[in-house]
Amino acid sequence: MNEESDRKVVRGLKDVAAAETRISFVDPKGYLYYLGYNIDDLVGRVTYTEVAYLLIHKRLPNQQELDEFCTDLISEMKLPNAMVKCIWDTPGHVHPMDVLRTEVSRLGEYDIEYKDLSEAANMRRATRLIAQVPTIVATLHRSRMGQPVPAPRKDFGFAENFLYMFEGYPPKEDEADVLHRLLILHADHGFNASTFAARVTASTNADMYSAATSAIGTLRGPLHGGASEKVMEMLNDIGLEKYVDEYIQGLLDEKMKIMGFGHRVYMAEDPRTKHLRGIVENLCHQKRTLDLYNKCIKIEEIVHQRKNIYPNLDFYAAVAMDALGVPKEFFTPFFTSSRIAGWVAHTIEQYEDAVLLRPSSKYVGEFGRTFVPIEER
Repeated sequence: MNEESDRKVVRGLKDVAAAETRISFVDPKGYLYYLGYNIDDLVGRVTYTEVAYLLIHKRLPNQQELDEFCTDLISEMKLPNAMVKCIWDTPGHVHPMDVLRTEVSRLGEYDIEYKDLSEAANMRRATRLIAQVPTIVATLHRSRMGQPVPAPRKDFGFAENFLYMFEGYPPKEDEADVLHRLLILHADHGFNASTFAARVTASTNADMYSAATSAIGTLRGPLHGGASEKVMEMLNDIGLEKYVDEYIQGLLDEKMKIMGFGHRVYMAEDPRTKHLRGIVENLCHQKRTLDLYNKCIKIEEIVHQRKNIYPNLDFYAAVAMDALGVPKEFFTPFFTSSRIAGWVAHTIEQYEDAVLLRPSSKYVGEFGRTFVPIEER
């Protein structure tokens, strides 16, 4: 009992290193690295497909490898007919993340290699999940519009096909570029809550679909992946730009959280923010985007001046996705469609580590309570 009572509790596991990883490093000074590459050197210079390959293979592909990987991804962007029917039958009031969580779990039912736990089979599963999560998202969106999902086109890249299947029309070059950047910036981020959930599940030797389902359930929360949706709700709630100061000051006076601001790790600005801010600024030829951008800039100035905190990934990501025509309830599914590459990479790495993640706890309850039979209670 004494040993238990003396155990130190680290709330939120802050600064606790649960395992080693080569996949990504979140530098509190304001840098983010994927397999040793600073994201500043990747964004705008590589495609999301290259980053997905980097995460699961731990190196950037050459042109032939990239072409083959892209071909594999596009060939896997098809769902079993029974799954498509289930998605179409989903009640319209259900949040897309709830559908996505269920359907990713269902993918495991159609894995003909389910008994093969080899590294090669897991790589194939990783490829299928990277390909099929966006297809689930696109299928759900199209079903709610009462329209079929267009089949992926071989003359489009993977990200272009995702946007094409989601919107129903070929994306413009600048739209495809925005999506590549968005997906790259969301692809991985250290041992965040959803990634850690995936690794805990994988540490039990559960299958990759179970690990991905655990991660999606974790990303569902508004304190994690759901923040961008809340950012857009805030921006819409503010209304005109002239009301920004009053609205934000009201939140500060009430000591309420301002969605899209602050980070558990970064002591400086989130390094992804400048890229997203730039993306939104480049899309300001759209009237709605310009209005949202101006509100964001004003909010950022007020919050930094009065609280000395910076916006995080979610703040400008909300406006960027809105500019692509993505409804706010699909912001987190788009996040998921990128982060799945990081999750499967971490799942594979956890399989290699082969250790059960089983933290201890500090018991603060009672001992020796007297049992009372039910007839005497």
